Amino acid sequence: MIKSKYQYSELTGKIIGAAMEVHKYLGNGFQEVIYQRALSIELNMQQLAHVREMEMALSYKGHPIGTRRVDFFVEEKIMVEIKAIKELEDVHLAQAINYLEAYGLDIGLLINFGSTSLQFKRVMKPRNQRPSKNQN
Repeated sequence: MIKSKYQYSELTGKIIGAAMEVHKYLGNGFQEVIYQRALSIELNMQQLAHVREMEMALSYKGHPIGTRRVDFFVEEKIMVEIKAIKELEDVHLAQAINYLEAYGLDIGLLINFGSTSLQFKRVMKPRNQRPSKNQN
């Protein structure tokens, strides 16, 4: 699960481990908010600093256009977007990548608790992208 060639691999491994513990305990079938609450408890138990539903500003060419809440912002480095659906689809991955770009972050996790086995994807901002659209 931990690949040292990736930035923050140890931290993302800990987050995935916490999500696995939640899924092992609760299984699938609950609403997303239930998994959010349980994951927040587990992250606290693992002593991982985090903010749940952190509101982050979005801008277009330097102009504010609104806000979006990220499910978790862990250790001020990793965005975590969670789902509770039957199967992750490409649109969910694209959404997570767009959040990284909008927030000016490099690494995120997309975690799905809705399947019989926990699904997770490490999300990275594409290397050939322009600087964050959120920065002036």
